[in-house]
Amino acid sequence: MSSTSILRFSVRQAISLALAMICSATGSLSAQISPAEFTARRDSLAARIDSGVVVAFGERTPVTDFGPFNQLPAFHYLTDYDEADAAFVLVARNGRAAHWLFVAPVDPRSAFYYGYRTDSATVARTIGLTVRPFASLQSVLDSLAAVKLPFYHLADFSAGDFVGDDTLTRGRATMKALAAAHPELVVRDAHTIVNRLRARKSPAELTLIRRAAEITDAGHRAAMMLAEPRWEYELQGTVEAEFMRLGAARPSYGSIVGAGRNGTTLHYMKNRGPAKPGDLVVIDAGAEYEGYAADVTRTIPVSGKYTPAQREIYQLVRDAQAAAERNAAPGKLASAAADSSVAVRVKGLARLGLIQNDTAMFDPPWRADCVRAPRSCSQAQLWMIHGITHGLGLEVHDPAQFETGNRTYQPGDAFTIEPGIYISSASLAVLPDTPRNRDFIASVKAAVARYENTGVRIEDDYIVTGNGLERISHAPREIAEIEALMAKRGARRIQP
Repeated sequence: MSSTSILRFSVRQAISLALAMICSATGSLSAQISPAEFTARRDSLAARIDSGVVVAFGERTPVTDFGPFNQLPAFHYLTDYDEADAAFVLVARNGRAAHWLFVAPVDPRSAFYYGYRTDSATVARTIGLTVRPFASLQSVLDSLAAVKLPFYHLADFSAGDFVGDDTLTRGRATMKALAAAHPELVVRDAHTIVNRLRARKSPAELTLIRRAAEITDAGHRAAMMLAEPRWEYELQGTVEAEFMRLGAARPSYGSIVGAGRNGTTLHYMKNRGPAKPGDLVVIDAGAEYEGYAADVTRTIPVSGKYTPAQREIYQLVRDAQAAAERNAAPGKLASAAADSSVAVRVKGLARLGLIQNDTAMFDPPWRADCVRAPRSCSQAQLWMIHGITHGLGLEVHDPAQFETGNRTYQPGDAFTIEPGIYISSASLAVLPDTPRNRDFIASVKAAVARYENTGVRIEDDYIVTGNGLERISHAPREIAEIEALMAKRGARRIQP
């Protein structure tokens, strides 16, 4: 390591340690994101709707014994209230807001098991919201409905990825009943507005995302240093233990640890299979720090050395990531980053004999319009099925500015770049039996056998500042770096 590299490393470590000490001393998100910022968020929402009523429901008391309560991201974003069974109402008139938090007491017996909730006076003093009992919510909503202002509903789902699958929530049931009782009531979706506010991350939010990425880096380094892993769950346990040791609240999503063929399943989460010498392991795992998510993927060889075939696929994915990074500057289209990554992989797949040529098509086993969306029917798409980017924040797939408007990267964006390639003969086996597919299979069968069960994904986290693009995750990702670190692994300490 050069003296310059040592200096950078030392400074980065010092900053991380100082931030960890600050957060340990304060112990709360509010110490990092001020009450004034939460007030500004509510004021911005009021200004955007001008006149209307926003209704939001928080998360319910958990009905399982797995893990502590976690507030819904959008509800937390507006309220900074992280206890169960609450609702929030904002009334805007000509852009000026009044707002209330409706809270429910916990019964004394449950409190013995799970603790008492913060009293209303303390809540009002610390987060600056007028507090009312939850039992009064319905009468307040009925009164506001009679005023004939439009209503905006912030639906109570835990992740935007599954909004269409979770329709029987308390909030949706309440708003449905309210609309039935007041047929003239206009109810609109508040998420389109709130998501635009959430898309631009504040300096305080970026500080927390940076720390989440630093903790995540440490988890991935720990996995690379694990001596002779034999099972996927050993790697998962090592990664997540390091997250917890450094102050993360939990993984920011279900950790993905797939060895061999399991690494070709994009969201494989069983993590119970063997990790055999010669296998690659896709480790897609991120830490959640004070509510904010990181998301990093590394693909490492169980034996500590990549085979020649694995190196070819790995380097192709790494080159594709580098191409996207070069095209992710402020003011550039997000589609330019994606297109450049695709172009690199398409050419590489053709060179390796995994597709017939750069423009070759196939008949996919899913519904696709090959005329209007030819990329969905590109042979290359079979091996690199997912997109390369998404926002980061209170959710692992958080709103980002480049998803709307002119679709360019802007200061305040936090996001990932995550190209992948996944080679398995099982993908060929599910193709419809058509002349075009038979020709495709015959042409690539030998190459697929060479790279069989090789899944590679490389994912890093980034923010856009006024100075340009900044990568904020730094776990080793070059082949030489990973092999050098894994060569330092010690002897296995625990025998089965």
